[in-house]
Amino acid sequence: MKALTRTVGSFWNSSIGKKFLVALTGIALLLFLPGHLAGNLLVFAGQDAINEYGVWLHDLGHGAAIWIARIGLLAAFVLHIVLTIQLTVANRAARSEYAYPSTVQASRSSRIMIWSGLTILAFVIYHLLHFTFKVSNEYDGESYMTTLPGHEGEVHNVHKMMIDGFSWTPATLFYIIAISLLCSHLSHGFASVLQTLGVRSSKTSTLVKRLGWAYALVMWLGFISIPISIWIFGYGR
Repeated sequence: MKALTRTVGSFWNSSIGKKFLVALTGIALLLFLPGHLAGNLLVFAGQDAINEYGVWLHDLGHGAAIWIARIGLLAAFVLHIVLTIQLTVANRAARSEYAYPSTVQASRSSRIMIWSGLTILAFVIYHLLHFTFKVSNEYDGESYMTTLPGHEGEVHNVHKMMIDGFSWTPATLFYIIAISLLCSHLSHGFASVLQTLGVRSSKTSTLVKRLGWAYALVMWLGFISIPISIWIFGYGR
Protein backbone atom coordinates (compact mmCIF):
# COMPACT_ATOMS: atom_id res chain seq x y z
CA MET A 1 0.00 0.00 0.00
CA LYS A 2 2.84 2.38 0.89
CA ALA A 3 4.61 1.52 -2.35
CA LEU A 4 1.44 2.32 -4.31
CA THR A 5 1.05 5.61 -2.44
CA ARG A 6 4.67 6.56 -3.18
CA THR A 7 4.21 5.66 -6.86
CA VAL A 8 1.03 7.73 -7.17
CA GLY A 9 2.71 10.61 -5.31
CA SER A 10 5.77 10.50 -7.56
CA PHE A 11 3.56 10.43 -10.65
CA TRP A 12 1.49 13.37 -9.39
CA ASN A 13 4.55 15.47 -8.52
CA SER A 14 6.41 14.78 -11.76
CA SER A 15 6.05 17.04 -14.79
CA ILE A 16 5.37 13.99 -16.97
CA GLY A 17 2.55 12.88 -14.69
CA LYS A 18 1.03 16.35 -14.63
CA LYS A 19 1.22 16.66 -18.41
CA PHE A 20 -0.42 13.25 -18.83
CA LEU A 21 -3.28 14.21 -16.48
CA VAL A 22 -3.68 17.55 -18.25
CA ALA A 23 -3.96 15.65 -21.53
CA LEU A 24 -6.57 13.20 -20.17
CA THR A 25 -8.72 15.92 -18.62
CA GLY A 26 -8.25 17.95 -21.79
CA ILE A 27 -9.64 15.09 -23.89
CA ALA A 28 -12.69 14.88 -21.61
CA LEU A 29 -13.34 18.60 -22.06
CA LEU A 30 -12.71 18.50 -25.82
CA LEU A 31 -15.29 15.71 -26.16
CA PHE A 32 -17.80 17.38 -23.83
CA LEU A 33 -17.93 20.81 -25.46
CA PRO A 34 -19.41 19.76 -28.87
CA GLY A 35 -22.20 17.84 -27.14
CA HIS A 36 -22.89 20.73 -24.79
CA LEU A 37 -22.96 23.15 -27.72
CA ALA A 38 -25.34 20.94 -29.71
CA GLY A 39 -27.75 20.88 -26.77
CA ASN A 40 -27.54 24.65 -26.27
CA LEU A 41 -28.18 25.34 -29.95
CA LEU A 42 -31.59 23.70 -29.59
CA VAL A 43 -32.71 27.07 -28.23
CA PHE A 44 -32.97 28.10 -31.90
CA ALA A 45 -35.29 25.15 -32.58
CA GLY A 46 -37.92 26.65 -30.29
CA GLN A 47 -39.11 26.46 -26.71
CA ASP A 48 -40.38 22.88 -26.81
CA ALA A 49 -37.14 21.52 -28.34
CA ILE A 50 -34.78 22.94 -25.70
CA ASN A 51 -37.21 22.14 -22.87
CA GLU A 52 -37.57 18.55 -24.12
CA TYR A 53 -33.78 18.28 -24.11
CA GLY A 54 -33.72 19.56 -20.53
CA VAL A 55 -36.26 16.96 -19.44
CA TRP A 56 -34.30 14.19 -21.17
CA LEU A 57 -31.09 15.22 -19.39
CA HIS A 58 -32.71 15.32 -15.96
CA ASP A 59 -34.52 12.00 -16.46
CA LEU A 60 -31.43 10.18 -17.76
CA GLY A 61 -30.48 7.41 -15.33
CA HIS A 62 -33.39 8.41 -13.09
CA GLY A 63 -31.74 11.78 -12.54
CA ALA A 64 -28.40 10.35 -11.39
CA ALA A 65 -26.55 10.46 -14.73
CA ILE A 66 -26.68 14.23 -15.05
CA TRP A 67 -25.19 14.73 -11.58
CA ILE A 68 -22.46 12.15 -12.16
CA ALA A 69 -21.58 13.93 -15.40
CA ARG A 70 -21.63 17.37 -13.75
CA ILE A 71 -19.42 16.33 -10.84
CA GLY A 72 -17.03 14.41 -13.09
CA LEU A 73 -16.68 17.23 -15.61
CA LEU A 74 -16.30 19.88 -12.91
CA ALA A 75 -13.59 17.79 -11.23
CA ALA A 76 -11.83 17.29 -14.58
CA PHE A 77 -12.04 21.01 -15.34
CA VAL A 78 -10.70 22.10 -11.94
CA LEU A 79 -7.91 19.50 -12.13
CA HIS A 80 -7.04 20.63 -15.65
CA ILE A 81 -6.83 24.29 -14.61
CA VAL A 82 -4.84 23.59 -11.42
CA LEU A 83 -2.30 21.33 -13.13
CA THR A 84 -1.92 23.69 -16.08
CA ILE A 85 -1.20 26.59 -13.73
CA GLN A 86 1.32 24.48 -11.79
CA LEU A 87 3.12 23.52 -15.01
CA THR A 88 3.05 27.12 -16.23
CA VAL A 89 4.52 28.44 -12.97
CA ALA A 90 7.22 25.75 -13.01
CA ASN A 91 8.13 26.53 -16.63
CA ARG A 92 8.24 30.25 -15.92
CA ALA A 93 10.53 29.68 -12.92
CA ALA A 94 12.86 27.57 -15.05
CA ARG A 95 12.95 30.18 -17.82
CA SER A 96 13.63 33.06 -15.44
CA GLU A 97 17.29 32.05 -15.33
CA TYR A 98 17.68 33.03 -18.98
CA ALA A 99 17.44 36.45 -20.58
CA TYR A 100 16.63 35.51 -24.16
CA PRO A 101 13.71 37.39 -25.80
CA SER A 102 11.89 34.11 -26.46
CA THR A 103 11.79 33.31 -22.75
CA VAL A 104 10.52 36.82 -21.96
CA GLN A 105 7.74 36.23 -24.49
CA ALA A 106 6.96 32.85 -22.90
CA SER A 107 6.85 34.42 -19.45
CA ARG A 108 4.30 37.00 -20.58
CA SER A 109 2.20 34.30 -22.21
CA SER A 110 2.38 32.29 -19.00
CA ARG A 111 1.04 35.19 -16.95
CA ILE A 112 -1.85 35.65 -19.38
CA MET A 113 -2.59 31.92 -19.32
CA ILE A 114 -2.84 31.85 -15.51
CA TRP A 115 -5.26 34.78 -15.31
CA SER A 116 -7.34 33.64 -18.27
CA GLY A 117 -7.54 30.15 -16.76
CA LEU A 118 -8.77 31.56 -13.45
CA THR A 119 -11.29 33.72 -15.34
CA ILE A 120 -12.65 30.66 -17.14
CA LEU A 121 -12.88 28.77 -13.84
CA ALA A 122 -14.82 31.67 -12.30
CA PHE A 123 -17.14 31.63 -15.31
CA VAL A 124 -17.80 27.89 -14.99
CA ILE A 125 -18.70 28.32 -11.31
CA TYR A 126 -20.99 31.26 -12.15
CA HIS A 127 -22.54 29.31 -15.04
CA LEU A 128 -23.34 26.37 -12.74
CA LEU A 129 -24.76 28.63 -10.03
CA HIS A 130 -26.93 30.43 -12.57
CA PHE A 131 -28.28 27.65 -14.79
CA THR A 132 -27.84 24.53 -12.62
CA PHE A 133 -28.38 25.64 -9.03
CA LYS A 134 -30.50 28.65 -10.06
CA VAL A 135 -28.88 31.03 -7.57
CA SER A 136 -30.23 34.41 -8.65
CA ASN A 137 -31.97 37.31 -6.95
CA GLU A 138 -34.46 37.41 -9.81
CA TYR A 139 -35.09 33.67 -10.00
CA ASP A 140 -38.69 32.71 -9.36
CA GLY A 141 -39.31 28.98 -9.56
CA GLU A 142 -42.95 29.30 -10.56
CA SER A 143 -42.28 31.68 -13.47
CA TYR A 144 -39.74 29.23 -14.89
CA MET A 145 -42.16 26.32 -15.13
CA THR A 146 -44.14 25.48 -18.26
CA THR A 147 -46.09 22.70 -19.94
CA LEU A 148 -44.64 20.42 -22.59
CA PRO A 149 -46.55 18.27 -25.09
CA GLY A 150 -46.40 14.61 -24.14
CA HIS A 151 -45.51 15.28 -20.50
CA GLU A 152 -47.80 15.38 -17.51
CA GLY A 153 -47.56 18.34 -15.18
CA GLU A 154 -45.07 21.16 -15.57
CA VAL A 155 -41.41 21.06 -16.56
CA HIS A 156 -38.56 23.53 -16.15
CA ASN A 157 -38.58 26.27 -18.78
CA VAL A 158 -34.97 26.13 -19.94
CA HIS A 159 -35.79 28.32 -22.93
CA LYS A 160 -37.04 31.21 -20.78
CA MET A 161 -34.07 30.94 -18.41
CA MET A 162 -31.62 31.20 -21.33
CA ILE A 163 -33.49 34.15 -22.86
CA ASP A 164 -33.68 36.00 -19.53
CA GLY A 165 -30.09 35.16 -18.61
CA PHE A 166 -28.60 36.47 -21.86
CA SER A 167 -30.84 39.54 -21.83
CA TRP A 168 -28.77 40.87 -18.91
CA THR A 169 -25.76 42.77 -20.30
CA PRO A 170 -23.15 42.01 -17.55
CA ALA A 171 -23.80 38.25 -17.72
CA THR A 172 -23.68 38.26 -21.52
CA LEU A 173 -20.43 40.22 -21.69
CA PHE A 174 -18.83 37.94 -19.09
CA TYR A 175 -20.00 34.90 -21.07
CA ILE A 176 -18.56 36.20 -24.36
CA ILE A 177 -15.22 37.09 -22.73
CA ALA A 178 -14.97 33.72 -20.97
CA ILE A 179 -15.89 31.76 -24.10
CA SER A 180 -13.34 33.74 -26.12
CA LEU A 181 -10.61 32.94 -23.57
CA LEU A 182 -11.69 29.30 -23.46
CA CYS A 183 -11.52 28.96 -27.25
CA SER A 184 -8.11 30.65 -27.26
CA HIS A 185 -6.96 27.88 -24.90
CA LEU A 186 -8.63 25.25 -27.08
CA SER A 187 -6.72 26.30 -30.19
CA HIS A 188 -3.43 25.54 -28.39
CA GLY A 189 -4.71 22.80 -26.10
CA PHE A 190 -5.92 20.65 -28.99
CA ALA A 191 -2.38 20.36 -30.34
CA SER A 192 -0.81 20.05 -26.87
CA VAL A 193 -3.03 17.09 -25.96
CA LEU A 194 -2.07 15.22 -29.12
CA GLN A 195 1.61 16.02 -28.58
CA THR A 196 1.53 14.71 -24.99
CA LEU A 197 -0.13 11.50 -26.17
CA GLY A 198 2.49 11.09 -28.90
CA VAL A 199 0.06 11.57 -31.80
CA ARG A 200 1.53 14.84 -33.05
CA SER A 201 4.79 14.65 -35.01
CA SER A 202 6.87 16.95 -37.18
CA LYS A 203 5.01 15.70 -40.25
CA THR A 204 1.55 16.26 -38.80
CA SER A 205 2.32 19.41 -36.78
CA THR A 206 0.85 21.87 -39.29
CA LEU A 207 -2.28 19.77 -39.81
CA VAL A 208 -2.83 19.39 -36.07
CA LYS A 209 -2.47 23.14 -35.53
CA ARG A 210 -5.01 23.87 -38.25
CA LEU A 211 -7.43 21.31 -36.84
CA GLY A 212 -7.02 22.94 -33.43
CA TRP A 213 -7.78 26.40 -34.85
CA ALA A 214 -10.79 25.04 -36.77
CA TYR A 215 -12.15 23.25 -33.69
CA ALA A 216 -11.76 26.38 -31.53
CA LEU A 217 -13.36 28.60 -34.18
CA VAL A 218 -16.40 26.34 -34.56
CA MET A 219 -16.85 26.20 -30.78
CA TRP A 220 -16.46 29.98 -30.45
CA LEU A 221 -18.93 30.81 -33.23
CA GLY A 222 -21.43 28.27 -31.92
CA PHE A 223 -21.35 29.34 -28.29
CA ILE A 224 -21.38 33.12 -28.82
CA SER A 225 -24.15 32.89 -31.43
CA ILE A 226 -26.64 32.28 -28.62
CA PRO A 227 -25.97 35.32 -26.40
CA ILE A 228 -25.41 37.58 -29.43
CA SER A 229 -28.75 36.53 -30.96
CA ILE A 230 -30.60 37.18 -27.71
CA TRP A 231 -28.74 40.25 -26.42
CA ILE A 232 -28.25 42.18 -29.65
CA PHE A 233 -30.96 40.90 -32.01
CA GLY A 234 -33.61 40.21 -29.36
CA TYR A 235 -34.20 36.55 -30.23
CA GLY A 236 -36.92 34.99 -28.07
CA ARG A 237 -37.91 38.24 -26.37
